[in-house]
Amino acid sequence: MRRVDPRRTPTRRAAGLLAGLALGAALLAGCSSEGASTDCGLDACTVTFDRGVDARANILGVEARLIGADGDQVTVEVAGEQLSLTVGQQAADVGGLAVTLDSVTETEVRIRVARTANG
Repeated sequence: MRRVDPRRTPTRRAAGLLAGLALGAALLAGCSSEGASTDCGLDACTVTFDRGVDARANILGVEARLIGADGDQVTVEVAGEQLSLTVGQQAADVGGLAVTLDSVTETEVRIRVARTANG
């Protein structure tokens, strides 16, 4: 009679594989936030900051923080440098990252941070 090791069943292997993939994706993206949400890929992240709170996110190995917003102009700090951004403006370069302002509303600010070809 053949004994089946419960640690080697297809269901267990699949569950382990899925857990490993989920953990790997989370580590690869390297995103965490407070007062913000992030959507990260390998070389770029979109960060949506909540307005009116101390909003910050750790993405692509740097911290991004919302300093303030006035109308369509926003001040953020990325990798220790303060940037003034407006929607539609060309990307600002900071330490190998390109930062653009996607949108500003009364409740949130959305920026995109992407690695540059040089970064």
